[in-house]
Formats: sequence, C-alpha cells, structure tokens
Amino acid sequence: MNLVNIGGVPEHFNYPWYLTLKNGDYKKQGINLRWQDYYGGTGDMIKDLRSGKIDLAVILTEGIIKDIIEGNPSKIVQVFVKSPLIWGIHTAHDSKFKTVNDLKGSRAAISRFGSGSHLMAYVNAENQGWNVETDLNFEVIKNLNGAVEGLLNGKADYFMWEKFTTKPLVDNGTFNYIGSCPTPWPCFVIAATNQFIEHRSDELKTILNIINKTTTDFKNIPGIDMTISNRYDQKLEDVREWISLTEWSQKNITNKQVQEVQQKLKSLNLISEELPYHKICI
Repeated sequence: MNLVNIGGVPEHFNYPWYLTLKNGDYKKQGINLRWQDYYGGTGDMIKDLRSGKIDLAVILTEGIIKDIIEGNPSKIVQVFVKSPLIWGIHTAHDSKFKTVNDLKGSRAAISRFGSGSHLMAYVNAENQGWNVETDLNFEVIKNLNGAVEGLLNGKADYFMWEKFTTKPLVDNGTFNYIGSCPTPWPCFVIAATNQFIEHRSDELKTILNIINKTTTDFKNIPGIDMTISNRYDQKLEDVREWISLTEWSQKNITNKQVQEVQQKLKSLNLISEELPYHKICI
C-alpha cells in the first residue's frame, strides 16, 4: 500500500475527502491516503509542502500561487472549489467598530504572514479604497481559536475567515459579523509537490479521479445538508445556503485566472514578479 500524505482545513468544504476516506476508496486502489487537518490554514500547509511532509494540499488559490512564485517546489494540479470563498469580516461582540470602513487603520488578526487571512486583508483594503501601506496593521494569532482570544482581549480589532465556519461564533455572541469580502477567483485548489507529480503521476490521477467522482454528485447525496450541519455544528439553514453557493470543480485553473490572481497580488505589492502558467500549474 503506497502512502500519500494530504492536508486541508477542517471545514465543510473538505467533507467530500472525508467521505472517500471513510469508504476506503483509495485503499481499494492500493493507496493509503492519510489526511491531516491544518487548523492554521494555508500558511501551515505551505510550510509542510515545502518540506515534503505532505504530498498534496487542498489550499487557497492566492496563497499557493504566491508561495510558488516565492520558490515553493509545488504546482496546482486542479481546482477543487471553483466558486468564490466568502470571507466574513468579524469584530469582538463589544467592539467599537460597527462597520467595515470603521476598521481603516486598525489591527487585522491573521493566522500568519502569507496566509489567506493576510492576503485577503489587502484585497478588502483595496475594495474599501484604503491605502494598503498605511491603513493595514497585523497581529498574528495562528488559528481560529487564537482569533477568538485575540479579539476578545483587544490584541487585534478584526478577523477575516470563511463566513460559514465562523457563523456559530456569531450566533453565540462571540463575534459580530460586519461585512464580507468574496475572493475574485476560484477559492480552493489541489496542489502537489513537484516530486510527487514527477514520480507518482499514476497515483495522483487515481486520487483526483476518486475525489472528482464524489464532488460531481456531492449535492445529490441524500441528507447531506443534515450530515454537514451535525458534523460542523452549523445551523441547517446556513448549511443549505452554503451548499447552494458552493460549486466544486473537476478541472484545472485557467491561464486567465492565474494571471488575474498574479496581477492582483502584484498590484498589492505582495509578489515581486509574475510567472508563466506552466511554472504554476501542470
């Protein structure tokens, strides 16, 4: 049985992976796929892709493109979720900041530099017409639990994270939800190390075929809304809204989309150069 290590965030987007693992779909093909949850998100996965600790990652598009440009020996092999990620903008329940524009010049909690929460703070700042050089400040909080602690003790002022993942914290009064910032591109891609692509291409194709078969029919699984609601402690109506907004993909990201991400990152001075498509994707 060939061991393959894969990482992703422990969120509802990745429930199709859980289903295929639970059903033993990879083992039937001689692959021991080992899933690792990354509570710290993109930044943690990038580090382990670089070191070879994991072979594959289900990762934010903008985060992995930025890191490939900065030397990560990996490539995007497919889009996983083609719909945008809706980043909710959150403050502490007793915060003085009541609107997104109130946040100008305040401190954004981010999981780490180079993470999705870091990069999307720039996108949000540009959307609001702020000066990204002077109106953004950052406090590293590592993960969602760190954000709760950071916002409640005044270490940071706002936190951007996937809207439906943080909804239970809004419902219980921990956070205020004051706005959103959707990604202007497909949100999650599957990335693989160059070594895995080069030496284990057959296993890569098998893994993609299995997960693609599941995501193609995912919305039609009987009771999937109730299952996700129970597993991720989310209200049924929120899960149904999320399912209606989310579209999985079985194809790779296009050259045009890669250019759009790079142009946005370059305009925000988050990358120093743009790479051709073949250096970012297979």
